[in-house]
Amino acid sequence: MTDLYLDLTDQLAEVGRAAVGRGLVVASGGNLSARCPDRDAFVVTGAGTWLDRLVPDDFALVGLDGAVVDGAEPSSEWRLHRATYRVRPDVSAVVHLHPQTAVVLDALGYPVRVLTLDHATYLRRIERVPYFPNGSDELADASAEASRECDVIVLANHGCSTLGPTVEMAWRRALNLEEAAVNTFRCLQLGDTTTTFPADQLGTVHHR
Repeated sequence: MTDLYLDLTDQLAEVGRAAVGRGLVVASGGNLSARCPDRDAFVVTGAGTWLDRLVPDDFALVGLDGAVVDGAEPSSEWRLHRATYRVRPDVSAVVHLHPQTAVVLDALGYPVRVLTLDHATYLRRIERVPYFPNGSDELADASAEASRECDVIVLANHGCSTLGPTVEMAWRRALNLEEAAVNTFRCLQLGDTTTTFPADQLGTVHHR
């Protein structure tokens, strides 16, 4: 791969190490990708790779037509990444992790709440899609459709997909999603089921 692709894989590898270190994914779960700015393709983590051990050879280069151009066998979730890039030309990175607090809350029927200024800034809106088998066209299509109006999607009984114009922003959104989930859980422990960031102030929050 060229230096351009190596820079992208370096950024993704850094996110992978941080995600495992924070417990947002374990073993070979989760997958990461970044759009290649010079062609209709993206780099995505390979099948069975551990996100805290990524090296350049662990990535696949996949065209938006679904053809594997170079590198490793792509993650089973490559369809999710491709579908998102096809409907969101402004998105340059997709982070798919398995944040347990967010997933468990959703499974129990409690939506993750936007509570703080950071949540309002980075998350703004959270969508969810029902359970579909991992790696399926149904999951990819549902997640992509949900992403038309937001950058943070909870995948029921599975994980999350967070998007951004950069790898860093997609990662920040994943971090803020799990923090929002933890804070939602704390609110529920205290008996609160309604508190959120003031709806009338959302329009004053500027994206960073």
